[in-house]
Amino acid sequence: MTDGTAANDVESVDSFRDRARRWLEDNLPPAPPNQLGETSKSAAAWTRAKELQRILYDGGFAGICFPKEYGGLGLTPTHQRAFSEESRDYEMPLALNIPTLTICAATILDMGSEEQKRTHISAVLRGEELLVQFLSEPRGGSDLAGLTTRADRKGDSWVLNGAKIWSSGAYAADYALCLARTDWDVPKHAGLTMFLVPVRTPGVTVQQITQVDGSREFCQEFFDDVVLPADAVVGQVNGGWETANRQLFHERSAVGGASPYSSGIQSHSGRDVSGLVDLARRTGQLADPRVREDIGEARALNMVHDQLIARITHGIGSGALPPAAGSIVRLFSAQNSWLQADMAVRIAGASAATGTTADDAGFGQAGQDYLMRQAWSLAGGSTEMARNIISERVLGMPREFAADRDIPFNQVEHGH
Repeated sequence: MTDGTAANDVESVDSFRDRARRWLEDNLPPAPPNQLGETSKSAAAWTRAKELQRILYDGGFAGICFPKEYGGLGLTPTHQRAFSEESRDYEMPLALNIPTLTICAATILDMGSEEQKRTHISAVLRGEELLVQFLSEPRGGSDLAGLTTRADRKGDSWVLNGAKIWSSGAYAADYALCLARTDWDVPKHAGLTMFLVPVRTPGVTVQQITQVDGSREFCQEFFDDVVLPADAVVGQVNGGWETANRQLFHERSAVGGASPYSSGIQSHSGRDVSGLVDLARRTGQLADPRVREDIGEARALNMVHDQLIARITHGIGSGALPPAAGSIVRLFSAQNSWLQADMAVRIAGASAATGTTADDAGFGQAGQDYLMRQAWSLAGGSTEMARNIISERVLGMPREFAADRDIPFNQVEHGH
């Protein structure tokens, strides 16, 4: 898909924007004050997100950049950006963006079988399925390719055993993209396979993890002799690292706010200063020069962020930049999110720690966002990993030393 190069039979962006503006006004309620999309994902919030996604689908505004044959509209990222801008003031299914729409469905679109695309992308766009990622492991740290969850071939089936952790929203999900080791006799990157795992199938146990802000979005999963059919493989057997790399590309793009597959704009990527303006107004500081400077700086960085997304997206699309360049946006997004979280706390003052009622939800939210600011150093891979990717795969600097490189995984020493 080429950004902004619609074919003659494709609706113009201006016409699409006008039609979307009228439809949003008639069909969706105003955005709630705490519309975040990343936290507060209760069971009711997931149900509401699915309802909103169905409203978008029935209204002809779901999956703007997904192909028509899988239930989308087959339009360009420019159409998506226009819709996201118009939808900013309305209640949107933001909870479905990460990881369902922008990461998992996008990966299935790139790497899945035709049946997987037709079945799962269509279901996601109708608001009927939630997808999650089973990638990180309790002992794995940042070494994703060093995973030890295993899948063994048994006749026409696979049997999955092991554990995953830090899976966003797994307790509410229907399917997960799960990376497992299927060959232990080859180096670590070569023996992996991606599977599409039904989360509620026998043998899968999901436990929620309580985070520092009290939310319980992250989960840990245990697999005990989970039987998967042969067609659960996404991509090629032992070619899972290629699928995972595509998934990580979409993850970095989503976390950085650059994915063309989202429904609305995520607030965490720091691209909306309206919350800072509202905090300043409600605390009587809108005329304060220091506060105005902060908000001005945030606004300027948001403009840089948007331009960076446009430049990197165009560079990757044209082949001038490698897909790894998406890490530049992801790194900038994290730093921008930290900056704005810090600004919000400075403006809210002590209320950031005490505001909890509906009337002062903005104050309390500033404190919650501050507690979660470090998450944006980890989501989509740590900032250290992003810097490594940029240095090695974009700038061409020497690779970091790895003691297990090119060694069969069953000969690599592991801690106990």
